[in-house]
Amino acid sequence: MKSTIEQIAKEDGRYDVKALKFIYEGLGRTVQNIRENEPDENLPRHISGQELASGLADLATERWGRLARTVLNHWGVRTSRDMGEIVYLMIAHNWMSAQETDSLEDFDNVFDFETVFEKNFVLEIK
Repeated sequence: MKSTIEQIAKEDGRYDVKALKFIYEGLGRTVQNIRENEPDENLPRHISGQELASGLADLATERWGRLARTVLNHWGVRTSRDMGEIVYLMIAHNWMSAQETDSLEDFDNVFDFETVFEKNFVLEIK
């Protein structure tokens, strides 16, 4: 029987369960955004670690604005590598999948949290 996200987070202990749920939700959101922005693609297609990390940054910024870094840090997520650690934790428990060419290192230094969530943050007023 597959472990729940709550069980995975508790057993691992590094990240808040909310972080795992955010990463899982962010995968679906990233795939959806790629489908909308690349309509000519043969879908479904595999997304790279870099694409997922960037999609997660977009979702965090959209959801929490300037507080994105604070929220993620509170959950134990301080780098794009942490995002990858969660992805590979989810892969190990059959919540996500990877291809042979994928690696945890795909998430290394994809972006800097301070730069993306604070220095380059732009508040869009509609």
